[in-house]
Amino acid sequence: MTDTKKNPMKLRKPFFSRRKQQPEPSKTMPDITATHPVRRWYRPTLLKTVMVALALVIIVPTHANGQFGIDTAAIIAALQKMQSLMSTYMAAPLKTINQSEQSISSYEQQVMYPLTAINQAKSSITQFESQFTNINNMFHVNVSSATLPQSQSFETTLLSRNASNVPSVSSQYQSVYGVVMAQNTASPQVRTMTDMTDAQAQDAMKRALQIDALAESELTAATQMGQQISQAAPGSAPILEAEADIWVVRANAYTQAALAELMRTRGIDLANQSKTSKLAASDNINNNGVVSGALTNR
Repeated sequence: MTDTKKNPMKLRKPFFSRRKQQPEPSKTMPDITATHPVRRWYRPTLLKTVMVALALVIIVPTHANGQFGIDTAAIIAALQKMQSLMSTYMAAPLKTINQSEQSISSYEQQVMYPLTAINQAKSSITQFESQFTNINNMFHVNVSSATLPQSQSFETTLLSRNASNVPSVSSQYQSVYGVVMAQNTASPQVRTMTDMTDAQAQDAMKRALQIDALAESELTAATQMGQQISQAAPGSAPILEAEADIWVVRANAYTQAALAELMRTRGIDLANQSKTSKLAASDNINNNGVVSGALTNR
């Protein structure tokens, strides 16, 4: 049996409105129009109906559901449930913590750091700073009293409160008080005692110059601390207090150094007195020997 799909004599139907030229019947080919009538393009077929239905399904808009297919009522219910849980398990503890913090803050503002007391303390510090300024001006009053050129220069160096002038003290001291006696002009004991006295006097003057410079630095630091305290916040007061304590320790150390220098000066003074007594005793022995020899020779 001949396959109808491979039959060359099968009449092909056009899909669209285009019409094909019908081959002229030949004498050798049988007339197929008699057995297969020609169908028009607009006549419905199953394939055309399916394709039209698919096109309508694609083109015609349909109802869209938002939220990726999740119902809005379900979302609202979930949000309300979440809000209820947060109000029950989070809002209440946070409210308690907030009340505790407010109580602590109120206690600090009214009891520990009251604003009235802070302002009063700042006002007192300002008054103290004014008094300290007056004291500082009194500390810088000129007390120079020398009249001669060499002594005036030496006095200016000793009262300069500048530690860099310490090396020039020795030369200026010698220009004012002189040097140790020559070897043949005094006994070795007197020369030694004089040299030691001059050395201790110069040491005391140098130490006094250093202590004046330290006192000047301390006054400057105290003035700066007072200004900072008058403008500082209450929380920074312990820091400034600790720094002030450090300066107090330093001031005590400087005072101890000055006291030690005074003790050395007093010691050299006592040593000079002792040396003077010893020299006097030695001179008396020599004089007694001379008198005894003179009387014996008679």
